[in-house]
Amino acid sequence: MDFRRSSERNEPEMNLVPMIDVLLVIVIFLVVTTTYSRFSELQINLPTAQANQSQERPNQISVAVTANGQYVINRVPLGVADPNTISVELKRAARGSPDPMIIINADANSTHQSVVNVMEAARLAGYSRITFTTQQPAR
Repeated sequence: MDFRRSSERNEPEMNLVPMIDVLLVIVIFLVVTTTYSRFSELQINLPTAQANQSQERPNQISVAVTANGQYVINRVPLGVADPNTISVELKRAARGSPDPMIIINADANSTHQSVVNVMEAARLAGYSRITFTTQQPAR
């Protein structure tokens, strides 16, 4: 007695259609939920100049800030370090100039507040032209 229905053996086969359907749904879900962000950049070409430094500085006030917070205006040290006193001394150093250039020469170890005090004093005095001196690194 042979209970086999057929002499051939049926191989099980895998149906790929449901798996493809699931993968397509996952891909659509990923595409819909992905956020695309654009990074905007500002392209700036900074100007360069190679000019000789002027030795005359009739309309400039030099303010030095030391590492321990002392102020020196045109080589005259100040005793008090509040913006109102610095403003009065800036007006005195300007000698009636309408809008002198304030040059801040701060020590690398001076506090930010010391430099901000000089900038606030220049604003109180009505001077808007402020610049900083820097030192180029040794090569």
